[in-house]
Amino acid sequence: MDHEKPAACVLDASTYVGFWILKGLLNRGYTVHASIQIKGSETDIVKKIKEMERVEERLSVFSVDTLDYHSILVALKGCSALFCCLDCPDGYDDLIVDLEVRGAINVVEACAQTDSMQKIVFTSSLTAAIWRENICSQTDVDERCWSDQDFCRKMKLWYALAKTLSEQAAWALAMDRMLNMVSVNAGLVVGPAVAQQNPCSTMSYLKGAAEMFENGVLAVVDVKFLADVHIRAFEDSSTIGRYFCFNQIVHTEEEAVKLVETLSPLLSSQPKYECQGSEAYAERLRTKKLNKLVEGTA
Repeated sequence: MDHEKPAACVLDASTYVGFWILKGLLNRGYTVHASIQIKGSETDIVKKIKEMERVEERLSVFSVDTLDYHSILVALKGCSALFCCLDCPDGYDDLIVDLEVRGAINVVEACAQTDSMQKIVFTSSLTAAIWRENICSQTDVDERCWSDQDFCRKMKLWYALAKTLSEQAAWALAMDRMLNMVSVNAGLVVGPAVAQQNPCSTMSYLKGAAEMFENGVLAVVDVKFLADVHIRAFEDSSTIGRYFCFNQIVHTEEEAVKLVETLSPLLSSQPKYECQGSEAYAERLRTKKLNKLVEGTA
């Protein structure tokens, strides 16, 4: 017989990635605190979560404001894991960058004040690692790499800047408070209804897509696989540090066209990539850590 699973909090469960982590946890028998930030009218995902709460006894929904420290503490009470999936549904600018960083700090600090907390799994992005002035100068890009903040500001890569600064702030505070934390640096997330349910974050990620493509760092990840990696990162006691997470590096014209089709109607025409015929660009992202974590997974 399985031992009773601990309670886990997903914040923000109303994000595209957060929702799939929530589903994955419930499928594995966890009790889940679904923490959602209500901004404006309820999204389809929020409505689905509330419908699930009515029939799923292991699911409780909490309204949380990441700038309201007390509301986070209430949602975390009794939880052994936090899956932190902060994302802005309306897109990114310089103001949103600051709000996301402040939110990340509040969430990690709240974890430090939660006696039952065992591990934080922090959702970050590959864009927190790939951007710098000479993007083509680095042979391998792995978990040791960070995007250059000044370059992101200069190029107005607000999504990348938000993910870089919020992850760095979370790491600094987690280490100071001696919290057990891992981060999952996701590629461009694709999956069911992603164009309808996650349009702004998808387009924010794709700013600079041509440069990513030409430099071998445009990667995609299936949301179900990404959610599974998050849960494995919590369950495996040996996990440590950052984990790049993607299924495929887009490095040929054919793959780029397929990606456009996958994201239709967000991208309605073939991207303006300057490549001749079937020219392939070098793949520069490395995922040795991820491969070890999911070893044996079909």
